[in-house]
This record gives sequence, C-alpha cells and structure tokens, in this order.
Amino acid sequence: MNDIYHPGNRELQDAFATRPLADRVSELIIRPDIGDEERDFIHSRNMLFISSVDPDGQPTVSYKGGDVGFVRVLDPQTIAFPLYDGNGMFLSAGNIKASSQVGLLFIDFENPHRLRLHGKATVSADDELMDSYHEAQMIVRVAVSNTFINCPRYIHPATSEQQSIYVPVVGQDTPDPEWKSWDVISDVLPD
Repeated sequence: MNDIYHPGNRELQDAFATRPLADRVSELIIRPDIGDEERDFIHSRNMLFISSVDPDGQPTVSYKGGDVGFVRVLDPQTIAFPLYDGNGMFLSAGNIKASSQVGLLFIDFENPHRLRLHGKATVSADDELMDSYHEAQMIVRVAVSNTFINCPRYIHPATSEQQSIYVPVVGQDTPDPEWKSWDVISDVLPD
C-alpha cells in the first residue's frame, strides 16, 4: 500500500511527536479496498459527504442523501451512487469531471461511527445503473484508493427518525423545494 502521508502531514506529525502513532494507525486500519465491515456500514447509510477539487485546487464538500443503501458497493474496489436534482451548480460533478480525486465521509450520528473512503471518481448520465435509481440525473462511480474506520469520539449524537420528503420514491411525485418557486429563480429553471 502506498504511504498516505505527504511532507505536510509528516512535518506536523514530527512537531507533535505523533509519527509513530500515525504509522501504526496506517498499518492497522487503512485498507486498499472495501472489506465486509466497511461494505455493511456503507449499505446502512442514507447520506454521505463528498469532497472534491476544481482544476485550480479549490475544494468543495457536498452532502448527498437518498434511501438507506443508495450507495452501492459493486465490488471491493468500487462504489456507485446517484446524483439527484439539485441547485444546478454541479460543483461536485463538475469537479469530478475536471479532477477525479474525491474523499467521502460516511457517518452514523445515532450510534457514533464513521468511515472515510478516498478514490478516483467518474460521473455519467449514461451509466448502466441509471435505470435502477428513480429520478437519478447521473451516477458517480468511485474506484477506491483506501478506506478506514475513523475514531467516532467527537461525533455529536443525533437521531434521524424521518427521511427527507425530497428523496425520490418510485410511485410518488417528488415535491419541488420552495426556492424553485421564487421569482428570482423561476425564470431560469430548466424544463
């Protein structure tokens, strides 16, 4: 496995005397693929955070949500998930087209637990999975570089007893968000 640390990490690890700890953590928990525990955790989630960068290195992070299991582990090296209707900015999808490197964070707020996943992503409206996701605009596939369970001690416990009414459900009309009815927006919405 490649060393995940760069000189900036190493400089801080040395300044805080954590290089041996960082090396041990890397040795013990960082995997080059998705194992059974990671797969089960990913399938149990209804949301994730994805970070991406534009061609100039400007980062962004987005929340992506759906039904439990909307992120699919296709094999130990690949995950896929849909992109649904959003605000039309396509920041994450555009960044993926320009610079494929992404980081994903899966969190369980009810039973504090988290998983990080890094890899190279693609985005396509022609992906073979399009028909299996109701109202998907595109599919993101991520080729995994590494995964690791991350210490959950600072996760604030929270519950989520309800699903967002905007998650597409087969057989139900997905409501438009209120902002799409604003006069300052309505004239520029696509059909």
